[in-house]
Amino acid sequence: MATSSNRTTAGRMTARPVYIVDGARTPFLKARTGPGPFRPSDLAVHAGQALLARQPFAPDALDEVILGCIMPGPEEANIARVVSLRLGCGDRVPAWTVQRNCATGMQAIDCAAQAIAGGRSELVLAGGSEAMSHAPVLLGADMTRWLAEWAGARAFGERARLLARLRPAHFKPVIALLLGLTDPVVGLSMGQTAEIISRRYGITRAEMDAYAVRSHQRLAAAQAEGRLGEVVPLIDARGEVHDHDDGVRPDSSEARLARLKPFFDREFGNVTPGNSSQITDGAAWLLLASEDAVKAHDLPVLGRLVDTQWAGLDPRQMGFGPVHAAVPLLKRKRLGLDKIDYWEINEAFAGQVLACLRAFADPDYCREELRLRSAMGEIDQERLNVDGGAIALGHPVGSSGARIVLHLLEVLKQRDARRGVAAICIGGGQGGAMLLERS
Repeated sequence: MATSSNRTTAGRMTARPVYIVDGARTPFLKARTGPGPFRPSDLAVHAGQALLARQPFAPDALDEVILGCIMPGPEEANIARVVSLRLGCGDRVPAWTVQRNCATGMQAIDCAAQAIAGGRSELVLAGGSEAMSHAPVLLGADMTRWLAEWAGARAFGERARLLARLRPAHFKPVIALLLGLTDPVVGLSMGQTAEIISRRYGITRAEMDAYAVRSHQRLAAAQAEGRLGEVVPLIDARGEVHDHDDGVRPDSSEARLARLKPFFDREFGNVTPGNSSQITDGAAWLLLASEDAVKAHDLPVLGRLVDTQWAGLDPRQMGFGPVHAAVPLLKRKRLGLDKIDYWEINEAFAGQVLACLRAFADPDYCREELRLRSAMGEIDQERLNVDGGAIALGHPVGSSGARIVLHLLEVLKQRDARRGVAAICIGGGQGGAMLLERS
C-alpha cells in the first residue's frame, strides 16, 4: 500500500492515493421487445444493495454517491439521489448525477477519485446505470405546440378548429435513442463514424466479423469458467432470475455474421449489428476509498486508481478516443505499451477497436494527430478484452465506463498482474482512459 498522503513537496500538499476496494454490477440484459423489466434506478439499486451488504460499514458512512446516467426516467430526476436514498444511505449523504456520453460511468469514478485525492471525501460509491430499452418515444415539436394550444383552448369553436388542423404527421414518433446515438454537430451516427475510421485503415468486413466472434467466444468462456465474479443476479417483478449477460452468442460464427447486411452505410459499409455493440440495460458500481478509510474499516484493496486522462478529437472520428486519451496518460507516467499488462477498450464497434490498434502502431497517425516522434507500438490482442466486451455483452452507455474499470481490476487480480489501462471512445469526439495498479 502507498505511504501516507500527508507529505508535502516544496510546501504543497500532495494528492492522496485513491483505492478501489470493491465493486459489483448487474448482468447486462439485451434490449429486445419493449422496455425491459428494470428502470435505471432499479438496476443501480440492485447492484448497490449487493455491494453495500458485504461491507463492514453502514451505507450512511459514505461521504458521497455519484452515479452516471444518460437517460434517466422522468421520475428519476437526479437519479443518484433517488438511488442513494433507496440504498439506505440516509438524508445526510449527498448524491449527484454526471453525464459524459459513453464514458459517463468512468466520469463518475473520476469525480469520486478527485474528491478523495483532494481530501474532501473518504468513502465514495461511484458508477453508472442505463436502461436503454426504456429510452422514451417522444412527440415532435408540431404536436407539442398543438397540445399546448389545446390545453389553452376553452370554447368549443377553438377546439373544433384545432381538431380540424390535426394531421397524421403530428403523431409521427421521435425515437430518442436514435437521436442520442447521433452527433448533432456533424450529423453522423456513431456507426457512421465507425465506418469512417475503419476505412482509414482499410479494415475489412471479415476482420470486423472475426473480432466480433472472438468477443462472444471470450465472454462465453468467462461465463463458463466463473470469471465474472463482479456480476450479481437480478430478480424481476415476476420472480424471474437474471444471472448472466444474456446478449452473448456462444455459437456465433463468421459465416453467420457474414449474412448480415450493413446497417449504417447500406451500399458500401461493413459495420453491421453483428459487429457492433448491443443495445442493453445494466448498472455497475465501484467503491472508492482513501488510505485512512481502508485502514479504519480494514478494507481489502482491488487496486489503486493511478491517473485519468480525458481527450477531445474530431467528432467524425470519435472512435479514436481511446488512443487520444491513453497516449498522454502513458507519456505522463513514462510508460510504454509493453508496461501495461492488460487492456480494456470498450467495444463500441469491432472496426473501431481495430482502428485504434492500428493507430497506436501507425507512426504517421502518432506524429500527425498525437505529436509524437514515433509510433506508440502494438497492443497484444491476447491482453486486450480477454473476457470479451460490449459486442458480446452490450454497451449501456451510462455504465460501460464503470464496467470496464471494474472488470479490468478483476482481470488483474485473477491473473496476478500489476498494471492495466481502461479506455473508451465517447460520442461527440472525446476519449477517456484510466491507469490502474495492484501492489
